[in-house]
Amino acid sequence: MTQTTETQQIDIFKNLLADPQRSQENPIDIQYYIGLVWRRRWFVIAIFCMAMILGIYLAIALPKTYEAETLIFIEPPRVPENYVQSIVSTDLDLRLSNITQMIKSRTNLMNIIERFNLFSEPEHENMYIEDKIEKMRERTLVNLITDSRRRTANSFVISFKGKDPYKVMNVVNAMATLVIDQNLKTRESQAVGTSVFLDDQLAKMRENLEAVEEDLGDYRKIHMGELPEQLDANLRVLDRLQQQLSEKQISLRTEKNRLISIGNQLQLAREQSNIVSTIQPQIGESSLEALKQQLADYKSRFTDQYPDVIQLQNRIAEMEKETGPVATTIEAELILQRKGIERENAVIKQEISDLNNQIVFYQRRVEDTPKREQELLSLKRNYENIQETYNSLLQRKLEADIAANMEKRQKGEQFRILDPARLPDKPISPDMEKFFLICVAAGLACCGGFIFLLNFLDNSVKKPEIVTDKLGIPILAVMPTIKHHKDIIRRRMNIGFSIFGALVSLALFACFAAVTILDMHPFVDFIKKYANI
Repeated sequence: MTQTTETQQIDIFKNLLADPQRSQENPIDIQYYIGLVWRRRWFVIAIFCMAMILGIYLAIALPKTYEAETLIFIEPPRVPENYVQSIVSTDLDLRLSNITQMIKSRTNLMNIIERFNLFSEPEHENMYIEDKIEKMRERTLVNLITDSRRRTANSFVISFKGKDPYKVMNVVNAMATLVIDQNLKTRESQAVGTSVFLDDQLAKMRENLEAVEEDLGDYRKIHMGELPEQLDANLRVLDRLQQQLSEKQISLRTEKNRLISIGNQLQLAREQSNIVSTIQPQIGESSLEALKQQLADYKSRFTDQYPDVIQLQNRIAEMEKETGPVATTIEAELILQRKGIERENAVIKQEISDLNNQIVFYQRRVEDTPKREQELLSLKRNYENIQETYNSLLQRKLEADIAANMEKRQKGEQFRILDPARLPDKPISPDMEKFFLICVAAGLACCGGFIFLLNFLDNSVKKPEIVTDKLGIPILAVMPTIKHHKDIIRRRMNIGFSIFGALVSLALFACFAAVTILDMHPFVDFIKKYANI
């Protein structure tokens, strides 16, 4: 064929592929395509084997991320809260936030890194410790599981991601154990701390209560008699004193009247004495009355032993003997009565003065009673408030002691591991099942594309029917293929090698499936060990 004829044949073949109507007239020949694949079987086997080998290598060499998690159940207190009220904070979100901070703390993460020899790979040799801790924090998660009906968190999950499944499992279990131990210590420490705090507050409140009691006692002692409960007694005493004052005033008026009467009688007696004294001879220029007035004047200035007083007394005695016994006796008796009345008046006046003083005293008490009542109410109010606070603290202290004892015996709220961390079977990244399907599909697509490319570049006639379409010449006869004995042997050997290649492809496919879907760790470790991947 000439070059033009070949070009025409290619154009005719392209037109056949591009003409839909022509394609519909010729139905798809399955046997033709099977034969086409069979003729290119070595390319298919080679490309598929290369795809499986590349997939196995990538499945082993690609870094994998495993994740292990543990489920921790928040077990409610064993003793009902109706009997023992827990004093530990019930804000679970706050406690879990504290637990999360505790898990992700620098000290804890450093201990876990050193304990499980994390980041010991060569690529992490020059990694700073801060970067390691930050990586640990990014890989560690704490998630709450909330009861939708009660809207309360009754469990939480601790998860950790890493490349080594064994280390991932061990790290999660270590974190779970740390959380449970820390929860017990935190609850016990909080309960004991609350009890100690209440004990200190109770001691201070007891001191305040005793101080207020002492102030109240001192106030009662200082203002004894002015207290509100003594008002009735003070009023009764005041009434009695006023009654006594009235009686004394009446007595004083009576005594004054008697004194006036005695004075009149004494004046009368003196007048009678003067009449008698005119009949008797005059005793010098001084009368008896003048001598008595002079004697009274001397006694007011001198003592009874003064010579002039003694001489004057003697002269008065002599003159009284001379004036007559009757007048002197009456006058002396009246004088004695007057002196007695004067003394009685002085006593009554003193009693009236004392009564007035007492009345003023008790009136002041009565007037100060409202003021004392307000002051006492203030002191009592302060005392009652402090006593109420003290009783409340005492009750809380007893509850705190019971709650602390309950926490020490681990009867309070507990964290219990429901699902411990187990060895992860499959990595979470990359998704090996999708990776397996992608690699297999890519291998088959490469095989099909390569066969299509080879078939597109091949200008030979594959079917007798195409000859008429390409050349426009009718077919007269078709000669069958003449097979030589050597061709038969060669064909059989080719089939044998093809079957062997197909078995190798299936073996590689099985290995790839074992590495990706089944994730057979011993097989992978074996390949890594001897392939030095």
